Amino acid sequence: MSAALDISNRDARRLWLSVNGLSGPASGPVDVPAMIDALGLLQIDTIRNVTRAHNHILWSRNSRYREGMLWPHLAGRALFEHFTHDASLLPVSLLPLWQVQFRRLGARAARGAWHQSGLAQAEIARIRQRIDREGPLSTHAFDTKAQSREMWARPPHKKALDQMWYAGELATAHRQNFVKFYDLGARVFRPHDPLPEVEALNRLGDDALNRLTLATPGEVQRFWGVATAHEAKHWADRAQTVPVRVQAADGTWRAALAHPQIEERLARAPAPPGRLRLLNPFDPAIRDRARLERLFGFAYRNEMFVPPDQRRWGYYVYPLLEGDRFVGRIEARADRAAGRLDVTGFWPEPDLRWGTGRIARLDSELTRFARLAGAGSVTWTTARPDARP
Repeated sequence: MSAALDISNRDARRLWLSVNGLSGPASGPVDVPAMIDALGLLQIDTIRNVTRAHNHILWSRNSRYREGMLWPHLAGRALFEHFTHDASLLPVSLLPLWQVQFRRLGARAARGAWHQSGLAQAEIARIRQRIDREGPLSTHAFDTKAQSREMWARPPHKKALDQMWYAGELATAHRQNFVKFYDLGARVFRPHDPLPEVEALNRLGDDALNRLTLATPGEVQRFWGVATAHEAKHWADRAQTVPVRVQAADGTWRAALAHPQIEERLARAPAPPGRLRLLNPFDPAIRDRARLERLFGFAYRNEMFVPPDQRRWGYYVYPLLEGDRFVGRIEARADRAAGRLDVTGFWPEPDLRWGTGRIARLDSELTRFARLAGAGSVTWTTARPDARP
């Protein structure tokens, strides 16, 4: 076995930002399917603090992106929606590999209390028959009631729809005002030849490493959220990879696997621009929090579901990326009726100087971000950073 290739922390950061589309110019023609294909998946989310996560993630790669540009590509079948680590949009080219996820999540939903509807098989069959007969329907087309008053309780028909959706028997035909419309999977998904499970899992592993470029087997496993730890190890044992050692932000080294073209990719990866970027909490560049902290020395957690008195920062907090390092966190909310973006919290990284140049870059990014939400002004309701010489 050849000696492992050493990759410095600075090079690892440069490469990671490049493969995540955060090193090129954030402009040019907007090609939504190409952006999602490059990322592998795009998480979608209901919360619209300023704009929904999927819009923000795409806008971070191309500032010409605007709300409403995404969904025609789902309806046009360039993308499909399913579950990875969360609800996501995926390139349609992945469908032949995704049957294993349909089978696994369908079986898990069938035996899990969260998705068991309590409806008789005949009632579930009637839901499916209505969709077969009438075409795409949303959950609002059905009227069964939740059996409890908890905020997370869902009506039986919604559980039945989701159980069939996880199994691929139903699919998302389109979304309207973010409401999902279910249709038969056979009418939505392009015809494809099924693959043996082992082959599909190995190809998903290859695909994950292609998008990660540098990874441990655990990081490959977490990318799609399909394989088990044992299956990821089996993939690593047979995959064509290059052994590497990657330097962490604290100077320590860790063994990893790299794509066979690692040296060419390192040579091609540009240095990230000095622009300050406001990233979404669900951005794929920061989704793996352990990887984020190891490469960038930046500890981050999403505190939306943490009780307010236990939060370290805030409800919906955006990491601030400048060049190849994270320089702080900021919380902002859009008041669309007033046409205003309110900055409600700001937490700079310790021992980092905020001079006039960095503050100007932050102001420019906030102005761009406000424009995405249709806001014409930015208001600080918390202390602004003080410029230091």
